[in-house]
Amino acid sequence: ASISLAPVNIFKAGADEEKAETARLSSFVGAIAIGDLVKSTLGPKGMDKILLSTGRDSTVTVTNDGATILKAIGVDNPAAKVLVDMSKVQDDEVGDGTTSVTVLAAELLREAELLISKKIHPQTIIAGWRAATKASREALLKAAVDHGDDEVKFREDLMNIAGTTLSSKLLTHHKDHFVKLAVEAVLRLKGSGNLEAIHIIKKLGGSLADSYLDEGFLLDKKIGVNQPKRIENAKILIANTGMDTDKIKIFGSRVRVDSTAKVAEIEQAEKEKMKEKVERILKHGINCFINRQLIYNYPEQLFGAAGVMAIEHADFAGVERLALVTGGEIASTFDHPELVKLGSCKLIEEVMIGEDKLIHFSGVAMGEACTIVLRGATQQILDEAERSLHDALCVLAQTVKDTRTVYGGGCSEMLMANAVAELAVRTPGKESVAMESFAKALRMV
Repeated sequence: ASISLAPVNIFKAGADEEKAETARLSSFVGAIAIGDLVKSTLGPKGMDKILLSTGRDSTVTVTNDGATILKAIGVDNPAAKVLVDMSKVQDDEVGDGTTSVTVLAAELLREAELLISKKIHPQTIIAGWRAATKASREALLKAAVDHGDDEVKFREDLMNIAGTTLSSKLLTHHKDHFVKLAVEAVLRLKGSGNLEAIHIIKKLGGSLADSYLDEGFLLDKKIGVNQPKRIENAKILIANTGMDTDKIKIFGSRVRVDSTAKVAEIEQAEKEKMKEKVERILKHGINCFINRQLIYNYPEQLFGAAGVMAIEHADFAGVERLALVTGGEIASTFDHPELVKLGSCKLIEEVMIGEDKLIHFSGVAMGEACTIVLRGATQQILDEAERSLHDALCVLAQTVKDTRTVYGGGCSEMLMANAVAELAVRTPGKESVAMESFAKALRMV
């Protein structure tokens, strides 16, 4: 029997296979292209990029945030995807430095390409870089300063760190104002690092300098008609339930009636059901009801008659955060009032910001909760200001957890580069060349 030596294709139709030098080159090109794309946004002299999304509702985003730019672009190259994912992880874990990690990784790969063209084996490069990473970490730890025990100096550190983060952002022109806002907000958390307690609201109008920190919680909703506009010592029931059954809603059924009086009877039965539901809610002994869904006219009237403030259509993020800061739980059934944990606060009132009415909760159960109100001339400015402030808050929250600090402005990178260069001089063989390339990549940042 003869054996066929023809190659067997094990891939799906249309699949491409790249091997050896081609695959390596493709990875280098993709990663370096991503690095070059965001490099121009790095540092205080960095430029913004305009991102225009295609589609029916094309939106314009003006930003210099590395993670935002990389999330918005579609990439096919595997190495480029790794860099995009890396910047996302950096954004989730630390909140800032997304552009720096991308540029450093791209520069390392640029150096690797040169080393491989000089016939240095990838494993030799990896060994050199591992030793260089260790030396960099040691140099950084040696240079780190810890002012965690000195409250005054630590606050100064936080102000400087927030200033460093905001220097490369849109908020750099109002840096001192926003540094103060961010540090005050994070210090209110008393070391918990729970950024969910800091709520950011964007309101068009005014300038960025008009932004301020409000102690308490602001909800961008309106209070129902004929209901109290101010409540002291509030007991709050937060719910996610349908309050719209004051119309005939008999799904999947057909009802035949022989007179309009019968229709009125069905409507009346629906009303009675809704009245029972409202009564069950009122049995919780509350004076404020906040629902994620709509509250129709009839239940709104019933709440008004009972002197209860009813707030409808509080979005999901809003009710989740409200439950957190008021110490309540989100309920969907109301048969057992004793099992439902109510939220509480000292005062709920309606306030005006610009031309809009908002609901202000002060003296909430979670004392550290606060709201930062951002003002700005355009939606793009507000969006970028929110991204910039989010980065600063994340970095400050991380610093409160780990109080060690190092100098910024490229100082730490040069310090690490020098430590690696010194190690390279003492290291024999080709690994020293890899270490020198690592130092060069650090200097590029």
